[in-house]
Amino acid sequence: MKQAVIFDLDGVITDTARYHYLAWKRLAESQGVHFDEAFNEHLKGIDRMGSLDLILASSTRVYTPEEKLALATEKNEHYKELIATMTPNDLLPGAVQALDECRAAGLRIGLASVSRNAFTVLDRLGITGKFDYVVDAGTIARGKPDPEIFLAAATALGVAPGDCFGVEDAVAGVASIKSAGMYAVGVGDPHTLRQADVVIPDLTQFRLGDYLAA
Repeated sequence: MKQAVIFDLDGVITDTARYHYLAWKRLAESQGVHFDEAFNEHLKGIDRMGSLDLILASSTRVYTPEEKLALATEKNEHYKELIATMTPNDLLPGAVQALDECRAAGLRIGLASVSRNAFTVLDRLGITGKFDYVVDAGTIARGKPDPEIFLAAATALGVAPGDCFGVEDAVAGVASIKSAGMYAVGVGDPHTLRQADVVIPDLTQFRLGDYLAA
């Protein structure tokens, strides 16, 4: 039986993806790079600097490390302005129920988000206390699809990776879970999240009993 669950944040518990999209779109277009929903899909689960590199790869300019850092900071400041408007009404359907069900079952609960603003978002949503451990993305050297962030969460929760399952909406995130040796619950399109062990459309379809014994 599984002893812990590790959730992603963006696209699973809340939809901060639209705020990231708006912030990245403004940044990209300021650099003369076309940015749309299709381009944005490639950034899902990728950390800030990795996302910036993907965007700037379409630019005709060559950027210094200092210029890249300044652009990443500019994007983050705009994103923080956007998420400052979030409230518990921004929780996705089924999110609180899934967290409460896991708690009632005695599971340890972790959060593995590559967002450096995860703590702020949790606070705005009013659910910080529902997690036993939140990985600080600033302490992670390698972003998803590397397993580091999920392994760090498992270690902090005191549970072996094989006794955890992860919940993710991004291809890179699911790959991270599987590389960590965990059972993967995908949230979204089963054709996209093919590496997941099971895929549900959203957390209203969360079936804890199915994952505990998997």
